[in-house]
Amino acid sequence: MLRSCFRCFGMRNGDGLLWQMDLKPHASGEFSIAVVQANSSLEDQSQVFTSPSATYVGVYDGHGGPEASRFVNRHLFPYLHKFSTEQGGLSVDVIKKAFNATEEDFTRLVKRSLPIKPQIASVGSCCLVGAIANGELFVANLGDSRAVLGRRGFDGEKSLVAERLSTDHNVSYEEVRREVEALHPDDSPIVVFCRGVWRIKGIIQVSRSIGDVYLKKPEFHRDPIFLQYGNYVPMKRPVLSAEPSIVTRKLRPQDLFLIFASDGLWEHLNDDAAVQIVSKYPRAGIAKRLVAAALQEAAKKREVRYRDIKKIERGVRRHFHDDITVIVIYLDQHKSSSYPNHKAGCISAPVDIFSYNSDEAVESSGDKIFPNEESRSRVAY
Repeated sequence: MLRSCFRCFGMRNGDGLLWQMDLKPHASGEFSIAVVQANSSLEDQSQVFTSPSATYVGVYDGHGGPEASRFVNRHLFPYLHKFSTEQGGLSVDVIKKAFNATEEDFTRLVKRSLPIKPQIASVGSCCLVGAIANGELFVANLGDSRAVLGRRGFDGEKSLVAERLSTDHNVSYEEVRREVEALHPDDSPIVVFCRGVWRIKGIIQVSRSIGDVYLKKPEFHRDPIFLQYGNYVPMKRPVLSAEPSIVTRKLRPQDLFLIFASDGLWEHLNDDAAVQIVSKYPRAGIAKRLVAAALQEAAKKREVRYRDIKKIERGVRRHFHDDITVIVIYLDQHKSSSYPNHKAGCISAPVDIFSYNSDEAVESSGDKIFPNEESRSRVAY
């Protein structure tokens, strides 16, 4: 049975807000993870479950606070395991049921928490999941995190192709704006240009998420307790959805690797640039290399030096870049199993990079006996 993911020891870096794991095995290859924190509390959460028969990848980009992404990190994979076991394997229906169950559970949590923490009704998370089982790849997405496949080109294509596998549910794209407007013909304007970007009801850019229940459930956005914290939002029906876009495809010999990342990466690197980096450099530390490339681009845009960005404290750093999570999955299909004796296990990045690295620094000085367990990173099999 799939247990909750535990934190896994990663590597400390010169950047006190960066965490990485160079390389770990999965059923048919290897993977690398890196996370850099920009917000006062890390809102990105991520995890990889590996077993001899399957690999699950999750990237959860929170907004409004870390509560929703942390909740998804604890609950979604167990639901995937539960429903796939009940239905005899992974399927589109299994993934939809897992997303829906997670959404319903978080909504119940919000209802219970509202009297003491009304702001939780406005907390949400994008949710990107990849799953590989029996030679088939599933990619499910809510929001604007993204999965990109790097593969060898077919006849007439470039030698290396970046193929986007997920849909960005962000109203900065005209087709997404049209989709939202078509769902709300009697609620105009549903999408408005506000503070330099397109937003639904002038509030949020993503059209699908886990959480954000005040934009989905009338009983929350009209609740007197919530209205003490947030403004009333007039709407005739839910303006956000928790229905994931799901893509399935058989893995092919041409498929080389997958990049799963929060939008913090894609704000600074396009799909082709990311795929080129992964193809050119050694596997160990490749996720960190992608994060570093994004930070270098962020530094150029703000006309500061890359090494200076690494010195900026959390919170203030959000003015330069977002939290960034990157997971690179290599697909070594020439082997039936790259690691035939590999045991099942689940790895999560630290809940908060600043707290994790602070604990490490105190421990290394010999001044702390009992570390902050929530911020630690460890693995259990």
